[in-house]
Amino acid sequence: MEASEMSLKKLLAGLLIFGGSLTAIASFGSSASAALAQNAQDSSSTEFITVEDLKSRIARNQPLTIIDVRATNEVIDSGTMIKGAFHVKLRKLKSRLALPPLKDFSRDREIVTYCACPNDEASVRAAQVLVDAGFRHVRVLKGGWVAWKKAKGQIEPLAAGM
Repeated sequence: MEASEMSLKKLLAGLLIFGGSLTAIASFGSSASAALAQNAQDSSSTEFITVEDLKSRIARNQPLTIIDVRATNEVIDSGTMIKGAFHVKLRKLKSRLALPPLKDFSRDREIVTYCACPNDEASVRAAQVLVDAGFRHVRVLKGGWVAWKKAKGQIEPLAAGM
């Protein structure tokens, strides 16, 4: 085989490898785009509640469940939660639906989730888990824990053993 044939074969092999890499990159890009689009769709279908609306519902003792999905260390560090809330780790929320008190809740019960994420990401994911489980009235506290503290919403100390 001549040197020029050998160089041509190496060039073709290199182009095939390069082309395959481009295909893989394009495929990854479209997968990432699809994931981002799904995330945006989940977020756009999420209902939000304002701090002021939640404050007034709590003041009127309206029946609702407030779920704190902040990271456990954030909850412990703050030492407080929104009045009447209970903490559930986001990654355990789905399995906790089979245990009291969540398993006993009516699917028509109003539920509010909150976190301390900059864009309410964990709250939105928690709301989606609840909606997927059949809960029909799930909302995310807009601005979460940070907005609640800023608005001087009612808080209470953590229960013993947290």
